[in-house]
Formats: sequence, C-alpha cells, structure tokens
Amino acid sequence: MGMGDSNPAAVPHAAEDIQGDDRWMSQHNRFVLDCKDKEPDVLFVGDSMVQLLQQYEIWRELFSPLHALNFGIGGDTTGHVLWRLKNGELENIKPKVGTAELVRVSRCAVKSIKALFCLLPCQGLLPRGEKPNPLRQKNAKVNHLLKASLPKLPNVQLLDVDVGFVHSDGTISYHDMFDFLHLTGGGYAKVCKPLHELIMQLLEETPEEKRAALA
Repeated sequence: MGMGDSNPAAVPHAAEDIQGDDRWMSQHNRFVLDCKDKEPDVLFVGDSMVQLLQQYEIWRELFSPLHALNFGIGGDTTGHVLWRLKNGELENIKPKVGTAELVRVSRCAVKSIKALFCLLPCQGLLPRGEKPNPLRQKNAKVNHLLKASLPKLPNVQLLDVDVGFVHSDGTISYHDMFDFLHLTGGGYAKVCKPLHELIMQLLEETPEEKRAALA
C-alpha cells in the first residue's frame, strides 16, 4: 500500500514521544537487537494485548517452547506496527509463523490492516467494556469486515477469538478482563489455546499443504 493512500491509518509512522522519555523507540530498538540475536519460529506483534501476554504462565507453557518472540508495545496503532516492521523488526529473522493481535482500529483502518497482514496471520478484535457499548459494536463491525476481506489475501488466516467472553446478559466478567479491556490469565488461556492449535498446525504443515489450506 502506497504512502499516498488517503487512509491515514495505512501510513507507517513512529509513535510520537509525548512523555519525552523515548520509551517507544527504546523498545523498538531492543526488538531489532532481538532479531539479530535470536532465531524465532514464531513472532507475535501488536499492542498491549500482545505485550502483556508474556507476563502470564500461558506464554511460558505454550509459546516459549516454540522459540517465540513477543514484539508487543502498549498503545500501538496499526500505523506504528507497520512502521516497526518496515524498520528492522523483521530483519535477520525468518519466522515460520507470525501472529498479530489487531491493534486499535476503525472501519477506515481495514485497508491498512490488510497491508499489515499480507505479512502476518492475525486474530480478530476482542469485545470490550463490561456492558454493551458503541466500541464493542465497532469492534464487531471491524471483525465482520476482516472476515470478508482477509481471506482474499495470500498467506493469511483470521482466527475467530469469540470464546464466550460475552455472557447471555451481554456482560463481560472481570475474571476474563480485569479492566474490561485487558485479559486476565484465565482470559488469555481461552484465547491462546485455539491460537496455539493453529500455530502448531501451521508449523507442521509442508509448504504445499499451507498453500492448499490458504487457497
């Protein structure tokens, strides 16, 4: 996707250093060094939902044995992730599988998401908020658009992560999302087990089988 795209979310750009401590760039530089020092088979990239995953036992149980790297940065947008991937975070590594949690998006960002996930398989947006709200509806609409758009791209699989977070009365439990946005350990377990199954399937497939499955 070209830089002249009218959709601003499609333009790769570094995060603005609003607080003046340069933490975002420091994290990016660390990831670039990790690319040079390690040979991951699986790469996770995204925002705080990806970043926090490595703090839980489910990461050590399911993903550390797969030689996985976690390149999540809290607050990242699609444009930030695109910039990071274009500026060193994929250099010197050839992961067999990439996975990405969809970062903060809107309907106008679907094109930029398609640009990002030409590189990486992804999982849909999770619901948010204790009770039904406009942002939850917005995420559901984005997931619908992605289900229609991403299958047309090569080397992309969209994982449906609707694992029962929303109860019959429309509420979400703090046992799954401690702040009704970020996942608890139990919440991550619900999402990561089907994700791990998909990753294992992709790791075990031959190149010919992968092409056939994605056709």
